Amino acid sequence: MRENDFSLLMTSFFSKHLPGQRNLSKNTIDSYRTAFILLLDYFSATFGMRADRLQMKDISQERVFSFLDWIEGKRHCSIATRNQRLAAVKSFFNYVATRAPEHLLLCQQISAIPQKRTGQKPPVYFSPEGMAKLLSMPDVSTWIGRRDHALLVLLYDSAARVQELIDLKARNVRVEPPPTVTVMGKGRKARTTPLSLSTARVMEDFLKERFHRFAGNRDSTLFVNSRGEQFTRVGIAGILDKYVEKMRREGFAEFIPGPVSPHCLRHSKAVHLLRSGVPLIYIRDFLGHSSVTTTEIYTTIDSEQKRKAIENALHIPIQENSVDWESNKDLRDWLVDLCAR
Repeated sequence: MRENDFSLLMTSFFSKHLPGQRNLSKNTIDSYRTAFILLLDYFSATFGMRADRLQMKDISQERVFSFLDWIEGKRHCSIATRNQRLAAVKSFFNYVATRAPEHLLLCQQISAIPQKRTGQKPPVYFSPEGMAKLLSMPDVSTWIGRRDHALLVLLYDSAARVQELIDLKARNVRVEPPPTVTVMGKGRKARTTPLSLSTARVMEDFLKERFHRFAGNRDSTLFVNSRGEQFTRVGIAGILDKYVEKMRREGFAEFIPGPVSPHCLRHSKAVHLLRSGVPLIYIRDFLGHSSVTTTEIYTTIDSEQKRKAIENALHIPIQENSVDWESNKDLRDWLVDLCAR
């Protein structure tokens, strides 16, 4: 291994290991790349080390800890983002352990860094009434409104992640009975989910108009912007924000569950399926979760909502008949008296 071993290992990690041996998706590799761009920026700003001069001996567990603190404190990133960056760093050092065993001790030290625990926030989701209001907001007398309506309907009914929706091709949507959509999920795992007949009708009309307005075929990107280009995450979020704001302007703010993102529609579908009596294991497959443990968060949400509804419906009176034993200096006498009641 040459002197600047860090550069060699990093190049091999990104050019061969991640895309070739692990077959990771472009989005995952981009996330890893961002983590190491930040790491290089940190070493440059803090220690004055240029990226092309950085070596394995310059890295330590203590410096990785300080890098994570820098992400949180200076860049004001969330704990979840901090943990994502740490996962990328650990993945690299797991690779280094197999390629450069002389750094095995360092690799073990980096791998031992724990993820920071964070309180899991309950997912934000629309009520069925709120979802109906949202889907009624686009002006379907215009092409943009019809496109946005189809986009939101499919995003909700398929419970797709926003990137899954962005990557959809026209051929991935089947409008003939039984209507389905096939998305490419995390880890490049394809899953096919059923669509309602009403969603199938919306998508059938949309597909006809989409191909009339923009050149393309069944292999073309399903949803495109006004320039015929593929959407970005920001673009999809902007469409949702536009109609949430319209709900607020038109007096339907009570149906807005809080800060809304495209993922909120996925949560909404999961909760609505659960309340309709769909078994949790089917919802797991519908969402593409690797474990039903991940899906169980929705049972917690639904149980809490039921508890609140019951409490609001029935107030149970509690009699104030307690005795203050602290005022009685003789605890034994108090206990004897209590048992005699």
